[in-house]
Amino acid sequence: MTEDNPIFTVAIAGFGWWGKHIATRLQGHPWLRVAGIVEPATANHGAIAAMGLTAWSDFDAPLAMSDVDAVILTTPNPLHEAQIAQVAAAGKHVFCEKPLGLTADSARRSVAACERASVQLGIGHERRFEPAMLALRDAMNAGELGTIMHAEAAFSHDKLINVPANDWRTLKKVSPAAGMTAMGIHLSDLLISFFGPIERLHAFTANRSLGWETGDVVTVQMKFEAGMTATFNAVLHTPHFIRMHVFGTTKWIEVLNDSHPDTPDGIVRMLTAETGKPVAQTDYNWEDAVTANLEAFAKAAQGKAPYPFTNAEMIHNIQVLEAIALSAETGESVRLADI
Repeated sequence: MTEDNPIFTVAIAGFGWWGKHIATRLQGHPWLRVAGIVEPATANHGAIAAMGLTAWSDFDAPLAMSDVDAVILTTPNPLHEAQIAQVAAAGKHVFCEKPLGLTADSARRSVAACERASVQLGIGHERRFEPAMLALRDAMNAGELGTIMHAEAAFSHDKLINVPANDWRTLKKVSPAAGMTAMGIHLSDLLISFFGPIERLHAFTANRSLGWETGDVVTVQMKFEAGMTATFNAVLHTPHFIRMHVFGTTKWIEVLNDSHPDTPDGIVRMLTAETGKPVAQTDYNWEDAVTANLEAFAKAAQGKAPYPFTNAEMIHNIQVLEAIALSAETGESVRLADI
């Protein structure tokens, strides 16, 4: 703790893959303190205690604690809206792992609940905080790429292939549009942050190997209100591959990540090309973008700095999720203003 960074205490809800990851990443943090974990499955309480943390079976205790500043939700997707409302009503700031909701109306209600309670809402899209993504954004903002023409992106891996067949991640109602809810939604968030609102999109899903109800491949084409186009895809059963490629009239930039945001190894390569010049490469070391997002959320909650996500962007990204699910079901393109 320092004078500039007083202790900010959080409770984590959920002790699955991502709840464990966040609890582990925050161990030893100088000013972000984890008070404990809300976990209804009491069989997990021993593992929570082994981390030196308090285990609660429900929200009652942490929401009643005056020294708990915020709750981080790492719970199944359908629970997010009700839990955001509960946490906000208790006067606690709330950080929600993606997706914020499964429909745009759900996201609007969650944002409204936080606005009514005057609490900060955070969202688990850590890729905005990666150094290479920040460098790409700076280059675009400085006009180095010229007129932006198109972008291509991918977020694919095989980390989830061994989840049980009836796991909530496999169900269309809970995790719509195959890899969109798990991975693709990070790409749409990045693209919205780069280019603004999406005007129209067309999406396809496929079920190639896993047999999941929701499918295991999603691919999306979109046009932005600002005029540029983009495509992205997410594959749930393939070796790791993360890519962002933005094409401008003057320059294109491609970012390739060697590892997942939860895996502290490898490098991030930024390739830059201009006509008549050899492709240049800049390497960035892996950095903990998950913690960087949580730090930004805490500082915003403390009134120290604006959070680098607007409520409108958070809602729009769930409009995109809902539009992709609808397009994949109907085979038709969807206008975002209709969602």
